[in-house]
Amino acid sequence: MNRSLFLKLLSAFIVFGTWELAGRIPVSYAFPTFFESMQALFAMTMDGSIFVAYAETLKPLTLGVAISAVSGIGLGLWIGLSSRFEWLFSPIFIVMQAAPLAALIPILVMAYGIGLTSKVFVVCIMAMPVIVLNTASAVRNTPTSIKDMGRSFLATDRDVILKIIIPAASPVIFSGLRLGISAGFIGAILSELKITPTGVGDIITYSRSIADYPSMYAAIFSIIVLAVLFLNGLERVENYLFEGNNRGYVSD
Repeated sequence: MNRSLFLKLLSAFIVFGTWELAGRIPVSYAFPTFFESMQALFAMTMDGSIFVAYAETLKPLTLGVAISAVSGIGLGLWIGLSSRFEWLFSPIFIVMQAAPLAALIPILVMAYGIGLTSKVFVVCIMAMPVIVLNTASAVRNTPTSIKDMGRSFLATDRDVILKIIIPAASPVIFSGLRLGISAGFIGAILSELKITPTGVGDIITYSRSIADYPSMYAAIFSIIVLAVLFLNGLERVENYLFEGNNRGYVSD
């Protein structure tokens, strides 16, 4: 564990050091140093503007992620368990994953306006396809021998799903959740940049318009940190719920 922590800290040091060096060269007049961005983030934290911004950003983000996670896992299970349902709905999510969904934002604005509903839809269309397809793939590829063994011990269909398929598929399901939630964070910021400039998207847009690049990069850095913390929390939930599926790594 100490080695794993050391490698993570070393990785962060390399990334932030490269950022600082690139800002000092500079690679662009619009690229501040790491310390300048952190000073701007500290200033926004002290005056409370970053918290006001996140109060707006987290509304569509939490709603969209919750809807995507619950609906995505449910649809993925159904697609993975039913060949007819897979034939009917799987192509839709494959197209959604491949299509440039940002182009749908003007249509969502025309249909639902510039309020919370449109932003939640953006988060959902970004997050749900990868969750559905990963869940369906995990369920579909559950070893048949394990399911047959459960039925040989008189397990019901419900027992097979809850006690065999879901635990066996959980690593891939949670991988899909992590990827989907990452896409949801992108969707939340994208909706604030393309629909109405509110929350963290407003800080990014306004800072860019007045050439306050340290504040712009500070806002971007803060959403990345929040996403990393959220994904680490999700990983801990997975380890708690499915402890038997934990895998060690050679680097650990």
